[in-house]
Amino acid sequence: MKGYVLDYINENEFKKLERALKKYNMLAFKKLNFEFYPALRNGKFLGEKVDSNKKNGTEKYELRLPSDKMFAQIHGEVKLIYTVHYNEQVVILEEITPSKILLEGHMSELTTYKGIMISKENASKDMFKIDLLNMLQDDKH
Repeated sequence: MKGYVLDYINENEFKKLERALKKYNMLAFKKLNFEFYPALRNGKFLGEKVDSNKKNGTEKYELRLPSDKMFAQIHGEVKLIYTVHYNEQVVILEEITPSKILLEGHMSELTTYKGIMISKENASKDMFKIDLLNMLQDDKH
C-alpha cells in the first residue's frame, strides 16, 4: 500500500468535531477534507511541528484551519492536531480545537451574537468578549 493511513485515537469524538466544523465553519471543513487530508495521506505533513520523539519515530503537528478572526479571538484558533507514526506509516488524527465549543455545537444548536457563535454555558462571557473586541476595533478606526 502506498502512502499514509489516517486513523483516530477516538473516532466517534473526532467525527463529532468534524460534523460540528462542517456545520459552523464550512471553509475549514472543505480545506480539511479536500486539501489537508489528501496531503497527509501523501506524506506531506502540514502545520507546525510541536513535538518529536525519535525513539518512537513520531512527530506531533498542529495545523491551523481557516476561520473567522473574531471567532479565533473569542474561542481560540481552529486547529487539527495529529501525530505521524513514521514506522507504521500512520497519521493519527487526535483532535480539532477548540473542541469544547465544537462539541457543544454538535449536541445542540448554538446561537450567535453579532455574527459569532456563542457558548450556551458561557454566553455572557462570550458576549462580553465580542463587545470588548468590537469597542477596541471601533477605537482604531
